[in-house]
Amino acid sequence: MAFEFITQVLHQQQVNSLLRTRALSNGAINFSANDYLGLSTHPELISAWQSGANEYGVGSGGSFLVTGYTNAHAALEDKLAEITGYESSLLFNSGYSANQALIKVLLDKHDLLVQDKLNHASLIEAGVYSPATMKRFKHNDSEHLAQILTQNRHRHTNSLVVTEGVFSMDGDTADLQAISQQCKAHDSWLLVDDAHGFGVLPKGRNSLKQHSLLARDVDLYMATFGKAVGVSGAFVAAPKDVIEYLVNFSKPYIYSTAMPAAMAVCIDKALTIMATETWRVAHLSQLITYFKQQCSLRNITLMPSDTAIQPLIIGDANKAMKISQYLASKGLLVKAIRPPTVPQGSSRLRITLSASHSIEDIDLLLTRLKDALDGRTGGTA
Repeated sequence: MAFEFITQVLHQQQVNSLLRTRALSNGAINFSANDYLGLSTHPELISAWQSGANEYGVGSGGSFLVTGYTNAHAALEDKLAEITGYESSLLFNSGYSANQALIKVLLDKHDLLVQDKLNHASLIEAGVYSPATMKRFKHNDSEHLAQILTQNRHRHTNSLVVTEGVFSMDGDTADLQAISQQCKAHDSWLLVDDAHGFGVLPKGRNSLKQHSLLARDVDLYMATFGKAVGVSGAFVAAPKDVIEYLVNFSKPYIYSTAMPAAMAVCIDKALTIMATETWRVAHLSQLITYFKQQCSLRNITLMPSDTAIQPLIIGDANKAMKISQYLASKGLLVKAIRPPTVPQGSSRLRITLSASHSIEDIDLLLTRLKDALDGRTGGTA
């Protein structure tokens, strides 16, 4: 029978506790979302989307280069360039698409691509399918990066180094100062995927400012609107010539239906709220500190992270799933992250905190989590 492997593979995934399913939150307190500032339900954002829909409609009707580009898109791109300090920016429908677009269009068989080993799948996959030579340096290890560049840079026409600003599964931050210095020393461009850093870090609201870097220190910058911004989509910020090159030669940009203008209006409003309601970042920072302190008091060992992403390594995928299911039964949504998203033996609860949470929410999570880890679940976990 044709394609009978599908049933076999799905069965094996289930046996290994690796089967992925979609679950409804059903009103649970959400500790798995990336809505770090709690903006996704902000009434002013909802109103902005409605206003944009009234003016532009709910769709875009075509690609950016045909009928999909409006004053709302242009205004948002100008605002993003100003916020990030780059000459220009370009909108995409997702971070995945933006990362694929950059790597595919900029590199050919004569070029070198060097990536952090823990980079997001969108970056690694783009590198696998790129004709460029791809190398991977040890996670957040600028000395290993320097070794790779020293050994390989002279053989290639162009060189691109890629890292995340905040790593999505571990919650730690890249040593951007050291990585930027290595790129400059080896005539390499640097791309930072700041999906989980944009708008949410305390010292500068993005990873560049957090590390006292300017646009001239990071050649290419990508961030998304589905995390701290609370909406959806992504953008690339770069020198003007790079943006024009993407507009002319990037297939993911050219052949995709444009982001609806109503969404662009909503994102623009979100950026304004992020700049004015600064209490959201401050509150989130307080929650992160409180959560880490309380975990320490309860002998709950977290991965080293100072961001809203607080991973708790369980190890065994089946055990991680059972704890997640127990927490769900108590009205707490904490998803288990399993291979291949994370390495074998490192299945985890990826706990994400939000400015929409309260201290009481944190205390409830900690109580139920401690019960699960200590086996006080009545056989559920």
